[in-house]
Parts: sequence; structure tokens; C-alpha cells
Amino acid sequence: MKDIKSFNTEELKNEMKSIGEPAFRAGQIFEWLHKKKVGSFEEMTNLSKDLRQKLSENFEITTLAEVRSLKSEDGTVKFLYKLKDGQVIESVLMSYKHGHSICVSSQVGCRMGCMFCASTIDGLVRNLTPSEILEQVYEAERSCNVTISNIVIMGSGEPMDNYDNVIKFIRLISDEKGKNLSVRNITLSTCGLVPGIRKLAEEGLPVTLALSLHAPEDELRKTIMPVAKAFSIDEILKACDFYFEKTSRRVTFEYSLIDGVNDSVSCAEKLARLIKGKNCHVNLIPINRIKERNFSKSREDNISKFKNTLEKNRINVTIRRSMGTDIDAACGQLRRSFMEESN
Repeated sequence: MKDIKSFNTEELKNEMKSIGEPAFRAGQIFEWLHKKKVGSFEEMTNLSKDLRQKLSENFEITTLAEVRSLKSEDGTVKFLYKLKDGQVIESVLMSYKHGHSICVSSQVGCRMGCMFCASTIDGLVRNLTPSEILEQVYEAERSCNVTISNIVIMGSGEPMDNYDNVIKFIRLISDEKGKNLSVRNITLSTCGLVPGIRKLAEEGLPVTLALSLHAPEDELRKTIMPVAKAFSIDEILKACDFYFEKTSRRVTFEYSLIDGVNDSVSCAEKLARLIKGKNCHVNLIPINRIKERNFSKSREDNISKFKNTLEKNRINVTIRRSMGTDIDAACGQLRRSFMEESN
């Protein structure tokens, strides 16, 4: 069965032609899937019964089964979804004064091996399809009765490791005939896969690029992020500069603060020298502790010193507001606990 929700309108036109239907049906079906977010062909009431039957015989509509949802005291909701093949993924809905934002997963698991992240502990299982990424957004909107205005591709998985499906997801979610979300309201986070960053710069999709940097020098970065053995910080920063040149979009540097590892004033000074003069923003992230790793969140005074050091060097910096800490809202935690319970 073909995954109809992953088709764009041009592809849908070709699919309609292949089953003997006129091309205009593609627009109707696309709207039902991406604007009205229906979960079955029977709900497509402006299509004939015969066409609905034909669609059900040739295509399937990807849906997610909610396994669990946890709501934080701050309003953050974490969802655990089961996929058709029995795998589970998670996403997080966050509510702010300016609107609702969702953090979506792009893979089942992850193979990047970052030492402070629960998503990567069991490695990569498989990539998500465009429809499986889309459905995290649609299902959250349906179940919480909200309209999502911002998307962060920063859940489980490395988006650049599932490049084609992630790009297709972005094009589908921003299609004016569907949800029509502004591409500028989408953030894509990467641990630094240089070819992907350079390729993304040429796509004509001015998303916000967030680079998971987490260290100001290569040797330290290698101890917490295996990807650092493949791409040096210098290579990554040159790719980020290229991204800015092509898109005029300021790059965000994500920096997870780990107690006694990368949170010293010396590290802050090195980071400041590294990125000084760049049109960028630093987002400091006090890590969430995960039981499988030996890392702890930085102390408050060290976080403040780190931030102050960057500010003294005229670096634009914020400390990410911790949301959902009471419900294990960090990447991979809910999925991992579910897998442990199931074994």
C-alpha cells in the first residue's frame, strides 16, 4: 500500500492518473489530508463512494497510536506514539505566550552517539517517513485542540541523517494548500553533518539552523560527541557561514552545559573567541540527567558565569527555559522507559 500522506500535489496528480482519476482530485485529497487532517478515506465526503473505495484499495493514511501522554505542571505535554510496525517515537508540545511549539522526532532512535542524550543509547532503528513526522504535528493539534505555530526538528534522531524525508516533511508542512506553516517558523537541529548543512543551504528553505556544538574545541567535543571525529569544528563553522550567506538566517549554536565537563569560564572564553563576529545566537541548555550516563547538570553559579562571560564578549546568548522536567521531557527518556517496561 502506498503512503498517500507523503505525496506532494504533483505526485498525487500522477497517482490519480495511474488509477484513472482526473488530476484535480489530487488537490481535494491533499486538502483533506493536510488541512482537515482526516484519518480515513471515508471522511472525504466530497469524493464519490467509488473513488473512496479505490483509494482504500491502493493507498493507506499514516496515523499514530498514542501510547501515553504526560502533562507537566508548566503545560508541556509529552507524547509517546506507536507506529504501524510497533516501534515507538516521542514528541513534545510546549505552550508559550506567543503560541504553541512542537518538538518532533525524525528517526526511531539515533546513531550519532552523543553521550548526554537518551535517544542514542539503543542506536538507530530506522528513519521516519515524511507522513510519520507530519502526523506528530497533526495528532498533537487534534488531541490538544491547538494550532501549532512553530516546529523544532530536535527530538529523537539526527535530521541530516534522514535528509530527504525531513526536507519533504518541511515542504509538505509549509505547502499553502495544506497547513501552510511559514518555513521561518521551523528550526532544524543538527549535530554537525557538514554535507547536509551545505545541501540545506541550497534548498531555498530558510529554516533556522541550530547546531549542536556543546564544546569549543575538537578534542573535548570528541569525548562527548562521536560525530566530532568525522567533522572538525572549523569545517562545521565554515558550513554554518555558508548557510548564513545563502539564507541570511542567523545560526543558533546549542550548547548543553555538563557539570565539570564543558561549563568552565575557560570554555566560555574559548567559545567566545570561536564565534566572535558571526551573526549567531548561543542557546545554553542545562542538561537533563539520564540514569544511563554519568553526566550531571551544571550548577547555577557556573551557568551564570558562562552566560556572563559570553555577554562580556558581546555574544548574543540565552539560557533555554527548562520545560517538562517533571515528566522526563528530554529527548528519548519516555521512549526508553517504555521500552524497559515492555522487555
